[in-house]
Parts: sequence; C-alpha cells; structure tokens
Amino acid sequence: MSTPARYTVADFDFELPPELIAQHPATERSASRLLDGRAATPVDRVFRELPDLLNPGDLLVFNNTKVIKARLYGAKSSGGAVEALVERVLPGTREVWAHLRASKSPKPGAIVRFAEAFDAEVLGRCGPDNGLFHLRLSGDPFELLEQHGHVPLPPYIEHGDSADDVRRYQTVFAKEPGAVAAPTAALHFDEALLARLAERGVATAHVTLHVGAGTFQPVRVDNLAEHKMHSEWFQVLPETVAAIARCKAAGGRVVAVGTTTLRALESAAMGGVLQAGARETEIFITPGFEFRVVDRLVTNFHLPKSTLMMLVSAFAGYESIMALYRHAIAQRYRFFSYGDAMMLDRQRG
Repeated sequence: MSTPARYTVADFDFELPPELIAQHPATERSASRLLDGRAATPVDRVFRELPDLLNPGDLLVFNNTKVIKARLYGAKSSGGAVEALVERVLPGTREVWAHLRASKSPKPGAIVRFAEAFDAEVLGRCGPDNGLFHLRLSGDPFELLEQHGHVPLPPYIEHGDSADDVRRYQTVFAKEPGAVAAPTAALHFDEALLARLAERGVATAHVTLHVGAGTFQPVRVDNLAEHKMHSEWFQVLPETVAAIARCKAAGGRVVAVGTTTLRALESAAMGGVLQAGARETEIFITPGFEFRVVDRLVTNFHLPKSTLMMLVSAFAGYESIMALYRHAIAQRYRFFSYGDAMMLDRQRG
C-alpha cells in the first residue's frame, strides 16, 4: 500500500543522547524496562510485568531464529586484511553471501584465509545491486562460523564481542540458525517469564525469519516509495497458522514479539489470508499499511530514519509513536538492541 505523501524520511528522525544507546544488556533479561504505550498516557513498567498485561487466550508469537557468529577476520593472499559479515548461508552448500571490507575488493577466484584456520574462494558478486560477495568455504559454514566467527554485534555497540555477548545476544528459545542480528524484543524473555505466561493461559507460537544486516540501515531517500528493502527469508508453519486461527476465533489477541515476527506474519498474509510456507520477503511497512494478523506488538526502540520507525508508526500511529519516543528519551530509557522495550496496540480505523 502506498505511503501518504505527507511523510518523508525526515519525519522519522529524532535526536537521541548517545549515552542512551545501551552497550550492554540488563543484568537480568526480564529486568529491562517496558514502556506501556497502549493508552493515551504512557505507563513506565518493568518487563517482567508482561503477563499481567495479557489475557488468557492471547497468543504470543516469537521469532525462533538463531544468531550465527557471522563476523570473520582474515587476510587475502597478498596479506591485506579482510573483514567479513556473512549475510546468508546457502542451504545444502558450503557457499555463503557476505559483506566484505578490504582496502581493495578481492576478485573472482581469489582466496581469503579466515581466522588462520580455513579458506574461502571468491566466486563473484551477488545480492541486491551486487553489493555482496559469493564465497565458497572449505568446510561446513555453520561449523566454521561457530568455531572461528564472532558475534555480529550491531554497529552502534562499541565493544568487541565477549562470552557474555555469546549468551545474551541470543534468545533463550533460539533454534533455527541463520540470523546475523538478534530479534531483540525477544531477548527480554527468560525461562521464568515464559513459565508465568503459560500459567496465565497465554499461548505461544513461533515463526522463523533470519534477520539480515540491512535491518540497521537508514532510509537514504526522501521519497519513501523509492526505498528498496533488503530481502529476508522467513517461514510460517501450519501449526502457527492454526494457533492464530484458534486465538482469533476465541476473541484473543495476536501479540507479535518483535518487528521481525510482525514482518513474517504480515508477509504471509499479503494474499489476504494467512498462509503457511517459506519464502523471501521485502515487505516495507509504512503508514497506511493494512495489517491483517497482528493486534499487539512488543518491540525495542529503533534507529532514527529507519524502516522499523516507519513500521511502528504504521502500527500504532505516527503521532503516538513520536510522543512515546519523546517520553522514553525524557525518562532515560535505554535504546536499541540491548535496550528496553515498549508495548503497542494496533490503531483502529
């Protein structure tokens, strides 16, 4: 659906004090703050209060993607340094698509030695606008990344990855490897909180969407209709479709945990009805979008001028979102991947 002409990328900008960008997670996952933005007046809460804000019969839908250690450091045969960020592992092969950073881009046929442990042959350029490199690794990509890779922390986190990041930049229910960025709203859930939700009668279901590095990219065009979204692979299983149908039939609310879950569900319903299956999505959700599945959204705070700022504005209303962000900044909420969360209801009408 087209974006109302009155919005430009500048409308989704805001000033954020740098000290509010969270560099480390909260000591306990569920001890993060939760900005309750459902009503006209926001309420400051703690994330572990979430079960009290949901009703028996509501359905929480999570993204069960697993972050891979996608960042690699190596060298060309000439000795020049190379940094790689694996964007995608091609199923059933030893091949990957990756971002490469080097003083001079390697040519097809070149060999890059990573971590002084394994080789990768450059097959050529690939991906949107040929911005990625197609590599063939000398072994199983998932095994090599797990052994020699680094946690792909976002660009605004200023420290190198540590053992704590290996644990905390991953959800407690991560299952399907393939993401290069965490579904961050789900980082707030721990086993105790999941148990309390079950005791309250809140059901759960899962989708898989492998989050790509494009999630951190700002929109660089004034006219939103000219923006080209990055592509991400997702899957919605039949049992998730059935759980959503049961929830709606009983009058419950479908609560997406994170924008990646919302993007997967709404992509799967673009034909008018939610359908199971796996495919790519380049869905770009901006004000004016017609939501078909999700009633409520739990999400972290997003980067200025990002596609996710536009998504939450489409979901909860532009003026409401900008007011909530002003409140969050004034109340010193912690922002972005390791930061705090907010809860939004879908605007009606």
